[in-house]
This record gives sequence, structure tokens and C-alpha cells, in this order.
Amino acid sequence: MDNYKDKICVVTGAASGIGRALAISLAKSGAQLALSDINAEGLAETVQMVGGSNRVMSDVFDMADGQAIADYADKVETTLGASDYVFNVAGLTRVGNFVDTPLESMEKVMDVNYWGVVRMTKAFMDQILAKTGTIVNISSVFGFIGYAGQTHYCASKFAVRGFTETLAQELKGTGVGVCSVHPGGIKTNIARSAIADKLPDNGVTREELDAGFDKMAITSPEKAAQVILKGAAKKKRRILIGGDARFISLVSRLFPVAYSKVLEKYSGDNDILGNKP
Repeated sequence: MDNYKDKICVVTGAASGIGRALAISLAKSGAQLALSDINAEGLAETVQMVGGSNRVMSDVFDMADGQAIADYADKVETTLGASDYVFNVAGLTRVGNFVDTPLESMEKVMDVNYWGVVRMTKAFMDQILAKTGTIVNISSVFGFIGYAGQTHYCASKFAVRGFTETLAQELKGTGVGVCSVHPGGIKTNIARSAIADKLPDNGVTREELDAGFDKMAITSPEKAAQVILKGAAKKKRRILIGGDARFISLVSRLFPVAYSKVLEKYSGDNDILGNKP
């Protein structure tokens, strides 16, 4: 994509999944990359995959560390120049209902998934404004619907969507793009790496949960990256990834109160979290 040639692109969560796929695709397009993740080993593998050079910088830090993010924005500008694109991909999930989930688990998910996005956006905003660049924030289909057993994750992704859509309104007329991305099931390790605060009470095992997530993961990270890059190049405000995401978005708009009943009709006898239809 010529849109990204020589552009300075920041990608968080670059050690795996969508973040890695974005990095590889952007490198092929001739972009200059600033890649980050908390997973040092995975990030090093990504750098090797993109053919690390003076057009690629990589940094390891925690998205919950506000000072590290502020310092990182300064480092990117000093090393590569002002950023054209910031892809906020990094995130985590957990499994467990609210009653049985410790408050610190809720705080951790929000700190990374929501506040990480807000901190990155704030830290890079001056650069993006100067370049009339684009902010790309990864929400989820769980930014449209509530889903039992994913209280913390849904809350964080609703928050990302609300933040991103409001920011887009505030920046109208500046030339800056603000994209809210809503993937459906993507074949990444985010579900398998999820900590279970409490498994369902119906005897579903962790192996069965993982198998359920795998069944729902119908889109590859590479395909997701292509959809994101096409949408970001056009500065689309909302980017849906996968037929499942488009379907869930439609159902949530047509049935804002009863969507859970509608969606249950399309699930099996038990969904991946062990909830009865």
C-alpha cells in the first residue's frame, strides 16, 4: 500500500497476533516502524520477521506504565520523527463473572485495554496533529455487546469505543483520522493466554473453553491487518473485521435490548463460556 511508504507507524502489541501482522504488512509497504510489547521474546521474533534495520525500532514496556508511554512517544519522535499512524493493538482478556472476579483483575484489564489506549493517544497526539495523521484503536465486537463471563473485557472495549468515537468528533475538521476497530473472532493467542478468574459452574473445562474460542476464530491476523490498513488509509471511523463482526454490529443496532436473545439462537447448545441459550 503506497499510503504507508516512508510513513512512521507506531504499533503496540507487536509481539503476536494482529500487531505482528500489521508490522509485517507495514514493513512490506515501506513504512518506518516503532514496535512495542511487554513480551520481549515475541517482539524480537517480530523484528526478525520484518527484517530489522534502521527503519525499525523496538521497545519493551507495560501499557499500564504511564511514564513509560510518555517517554516512548518522545523517543519515537527523536529517533524516527513525528508519527503518521499510531495503531493501539495491545490488550489482554480474562474469563470470569463479575461476582467472582477480584477487583484487581478488573482494574488490570481496564488499565491495559482502556487506559493504555488513552495514554498512547495522549502521548502521541501532538505528533499526529502536526502530521494530520491517524489514530487506530482496537476495540472489539465486545465493544457492541455484553457477554457473560467477560465483564472486564467488555467494559474495557466499550470504553475504547466510546473514547475513540468521541475523540473523532472533537477532532473533526483537523484532518486527523480516528478509527475504532471491531474485530470478530481472530485466530490469535489472546483467548488461550487469558487468565480464568473463575470457570463456569457447569463443568466446562479450560480445554473446552479454548476449543470454543478456536471455533469462533474465523479470521486470520493477516486478513485482519489488511482490513485495518485499508480502513486506516481512508480514515474510516469504524472498521469491522469479519462477517461475525458485521452480523453482531447489525443485531446490536436492530435489537439494542434483546440482542442477547437473538444471538443465542445462532449459538450451539452451550456457548464458549458455558451459558445456556
